[in-house]
Parts: sequence; structure tokens; C-alpha cells
Amino acid sequence: MKEDIPVVDKTSSLAAIKVAKFDVNKRYTKPHKHNKYLEIVFFTGGEGHHFLDLKNYKIDPPVLFFIHKNQVHHWEINTAPRGYVIIIKESYLETTKDKSINTRLLQLNGINELRIPSEKAGQLENLFRALCHEFEGSHPKTAIFEGIFNVILMSLTDYANRLNGNPQNTGLLFLNMISADLKVNVRHYAETLNMTPQNLNNLCKKLFNQTASEVIARHIIKEVKYLLVYTDLAVADIACKLSFQDTSNFIRYFKRHTGLTPFKYRKTDPEH
Repeated sequence: MKEDIPVVDKTSSLAAIKVAKFDVNKRYTKPHKHNKYLEIVFFTGGEGHHFLDLKNYKIDPPVLFFIHKNQVHHWEINTAPRGYVIIIKESYLETTKDKSINTRLLQLNGINELRIPSEKAGQLENLFRALCHEFEGSHPKTAIFEGIFNVILMSLTDYANRLNGNPQNTGLLFLNMISADLKVNVRHYAETLNMTPQNLNNLCKKLFNQTASEVIARHIIKEVKYLLVYTDLAVADIACKLSFQDTSNFIRYFKRHTGLTPFKYRKTDPEH
């Protein structure tokens, strides 16, 4: 009988997001997975291999890796690594007021490896260095930090779109529509985009590895959690704000995605 894959949690003593230089001593690790966060690793130096969900990726800088929640991975690095690591907890995405960060991370959801054009490597490294410097400062400013982070994510989505030969215009428009006018109904967005719900669903599966309903639900649950924790809005008012037909339907929807009712979530105020 195979042993369970160990779960490594680097967030127990960390804030909702962490930025640091890649640990030069981390050369060989055992297969493990992270169940609470997304990890972005940007290599500017070093050689070796990154094994992710049984696939072997060569570490040949400049290259960037995304280790998504519950993916199994390990490192085999032959020469001294250089680069940066960003660890993003779910709670950061729920509390940040910059919704474009969520949108851009969702665009990168299906990507495991991103090779950076050599002519862009220096610029991207400077951005990571600035982000790390701001994070490690004695009094980091959220607006400055998120501004730099947003520029990094904009650059990464641009590189990804160019490499894939697909500007993802419709997918990006869909995400922007959700951010601007959050509703639970897939048909609402499909009709606005002049598509059938099925075609929108197929597009989302291709671009984001999620159905249209799952993409919408991800945004809705984050928004609801934010409203429950940081406002005094009644549950019925939140349901109305998000265009649910009735409060009971909204409560069932929230519980189906979180395992808790809105009332219990607000009372316990958990950190995910």
C-alpha cells in the first residue's frame, strides 16, 4: 500500500502572502503537496528539474513555475538556484480590494510552466526584486506592494497569451464583466457576450480548466466572504446584492461551496 503524499504547509506562521528569495539550500526535496496556497517560483539562475504531477520540467532560466493547490511536486536542482518565491493564501485573494489580482491569477490558473522571453527577463527580475524589497520593509505599504504585484501579473498573462498564440480576448472580457457586475447566472454573461451558455462553458474549460459556473462561483464566494467579515450587511441583503432569487437559495449555494452557512461563517470568521 502506497504511503500518503505528505502535505507541506508553509503558511502556518505567515501572513496571507509572502515574497522571498528562493532558498539556495533547497536543492533536493521529497514529493509533497500544498493544500492551502498557490506558489509562484521564478528562477533567474540554476539548473535542474522540477517534477510536477509526474511531469518533468527542465529548470532552464529564465523560467517561472506555478504550483497550484494539491499538485504534487519536488525539486532536483543541480547548481545553486537563484530567484524568487511568492506564496499566496486563499485569504489574501478574499481580502484584497484589488479585484484585478484575482482576475489575472485566474487567467494563469491552467499554467504550470512559463518560459520568459530572454529580452524581458531583466525587467521581470527587477519587478520581483522590488516586490520582495517592499514586502520585507519595516512598514510595507499595501498600495505599493499590490501595484508592483499587479504589474508582474500583467506581464505574466501577456507572456502566456503570446506564447499560446491566443489573446484570450473573450475570456478576459468575461472575467472583467464578472468583476464589474457579479451575478450568479451564466446565461446573463453568455447573452452579453453573444454566446450560448454551452459555448461560454467550453471556453472557460479551455482557458481556465473550470466551467463557467465554477469561475463565477469562485468570484461570488470570495465576495460573500469579504462582505460577511468586513461589513454588517444582512445575509438577505448580500443575497439580493448578488442577484439570488431568494435568501434560502443563497444560503444553500454558499454552504455547497464552503460547507458552512453564511451565518456560521460570519460567527466563526475562519481564515482559509
